[in-house]
Amino acid sequence: MTRVIGLISGTSVDGIDAALVDVVGSQTDLKVNLVAGKTFPYPANLRSQILSVCSGSALSMAELAELDDAIAQEFATAALTIQAEYDRAELIGSHGQTVYHRPPGQADKEIAGAVMGYSLQLGRGALIAQLTGITTVSNFRSADIAAGGQGAPLVPIVDACLLAEPYRSLCIQNLGGIGNVTYLPATGKQANNHESELSGLGDGILGWDTGPANSLLDLAVQHFSGGTKTCDEGGAWAAGGTPCQALVEDWLQQDFFCQAPPKSTGRELFGVDYFDRCLVETSAYNLSPADVLATLTELTVASIVSSYQTFLPAMPDRVLLCGGGSHNLYLKRRLQAQLHPVQVLTTSEAGLSVDFKEAIAFAVLAAWRVRGIPGNLPQVTGACAPVLLGEINSCWHSWA
Repeated sequence: MTRVIGLISGTSVDGIDAALVDVVGSQTDLKVNLVAGKTFPYPANLRSQILSVCSGSALSMAELAELDDAIAQEFATAALTIQAEYDRAELIGSHGQTVYHRPPGQADKEIAGAVMGYSLQLGRGALIAQLTGITTVSNFRSADIAAGGQGAPLVPIVDACLLAEPYRSLCIQNLGGIGNVTYLPATGKQANNHESELSGLGDGILGWDTGPANSLLDLAVQHFSGGTKTCDEGGAWAAGGTPCQALVEDWLQQDFFCQAPPKSTGRELFGVDYFDRCLVETSAYNLSPADVLATLTELTVASIVSSYQTFLPAMPDRVLLCGGGSHNLYLKRRLQAQLHPVQVLTTSEAGLSVDFKEAIAFAVLAAWRVRGIPGNLPQVTGACAPVLLGEINSCWHSWA
């Protein structure tokens, strides 16, 4: 057993999700026990700065270094706090805070040979290791990108180990700022024969980013509330509106939705500029704020359903939601209505926390990294081969 802290802040920039996890086994016999989980909000000024950078604001190198350090300090504080009442963790797996993501092939064509992807996560692992005194694995995406992959999504392999079922196919749908899906075909094996069922780990597993989940909704709420609210709690505001189907159908023609996997995206596409264009287009239909929120919710729902129908070999038997958007009851109802008769539940109902599943996954990936176990699925990310994910940052205290 290895006690690991998993840390991540997603594209919603809500705060740092920290999970203190006991990791047992490797892949074929993986088990996790969530000892403690908590979300640590960013200080308001730091969150504002991160969102500004994600929206393309310029930084000097000195400012970038200061931001990197400030995020690392918040991550280190989260790690120290989450384990304060428990036995000390042996390892930290920190995804960091993504501030820029460019999929492969989308570089400036004037840069010769710049077809490799690029992804930047701030909150450097070396500083987290020094501040906590705990070996920290970080920068998980770079090795997959170097192998020609998207660097995302990275969680599907962990989903397969923890959630695959023998007789049901599943879609694990994460609803963060950006949505992503893991498709797990039925293993066809008895649950007590876990080693056999995962002997061909990765077979038939698919995954990709589906598009915006909470990113546009949060921007809309902040806009219509004059900055007094950051999200639509439970989807209550959107539930009072009526979606404009004509706009949804038009927005679904965007290139990303039509692009076949492997694919990934972020606020670079579905951010402030995209929302502003959506807002201009809603004005032609005289929509109320509630109608706009309902329409953006319907875009999230329609993009998920359309991607399943287009890119899956068959519709799943069950969909399990996770991430912050899983608490949006209106969004969940709309997904259930559009996916009927497929049952829509949450990962918590399958025994894996909706709020800390991603943090748990990076705890697992960190444990795999120090044991020399590859952590990506090439058919998901587009990498040319399985690779070790993450850089190991040791603390100088351990050398003394």
